[in-house]
Amino acid sequence: MTRKLIYFINPVSGTRGKSLLAEVIKKKTAEKNIPFEIMDTNAEANYFFLKEKIATEKITDIIVCGGDGTVNQIANALQGVAINIGIIPMGSGNGLALAAKIPKEMGKALEVIFSGNTGYIDSFYINKKFSCMLSGLGFDAQVAHDFAKQKKRGLATYVKRSVKNFFSARSYPFELILDGKSFNTNAFFISVANSNQFGNNFTIAPQASLNDGLLDIVVVNEMSKMRTIWTILKQVYKGQVRLYEDRKYHRNDILYFQTKKLTIKNPQLAPLHIDGDPAETHAVFEIGIIERAFKLLMP
Repeated sequence: MTRKLIYFINPVSGTRGKSLLAEVIKKKTAEKNIPFEIMDTNAEANYFFLKEKIATEKITDIIVCGGDGTVNQIANALQGVAINIGIIPMGSGNGLALAAKIPKEMGKALEVIFSGNTGYIDSFYINKKFSCMLSGLGFDAQVAHDFAKQKKRGLATYVKRSVKNFFSARSYPFELILDGKSFNTNAFFISVANSNQFGNNFTIAPQASLNDGLLDIVVVNEMSKMRTIWTILKQVYKGQVRLYEDRKYHRNDILYFQTKKLTIKNPQLAPLHIDGDPAETHAVFEIGIIERAFKLLMP
């Protein structure tokens, strides 16, 4: 099958030079004799025009040169379209690319694209909003809202915003309903994950799989700030947190479980992020898995 690629370059994601990327893309893709086009991402996140373009021009692959937020926007617009999606990681976190073992070095990422190997990736809806990797309520969402306001992006800025927000972070009351049962908790944050990490190889859900048909839910309950740091580093980042089976949720600092769907009640309107981008919060969230949502080019 003859391939035809569109590369989307996000001019504001991450910190690396985009002009160099464009030159590498042109050179390497031409060497492979693969027809291609380079387009800019758009600030309105409107990619629904792609459906007609794909059908008319027989496009086989859409390559996202950006971060998780841009992948989210394009994958959402192409739901139900027979297309391969590739990633050249250029964002601040690149959680989905790292979870899929896509190299950060642009030349190696291009080799993954040229190989043509694909696998289906699950995604999920949170109040009918599409998420392909990880969404969250509370502290990490507040960081996302703060980070989005910064003129300078990248990992260093994200770390600074995280530290600043951590010491002023508050807990929020939540009610979680799943499997016909409910429980209440005060938590610093709740992560709903299809990927095993926030990004930058920082693990949040060590048993998560991109295509197991399950969501991994991580609840970091209220505790002292020092205990929070120790608990996250020991139990989550090092992958020692275990799935919680007996539903005695209130006894653990961190709750970790898997499910296909759940409801989260959020009475004090904790902030929300979807795939690292700030989003409008709500008092109730209905969340459910989308199995085999799209095909991703990966090693």
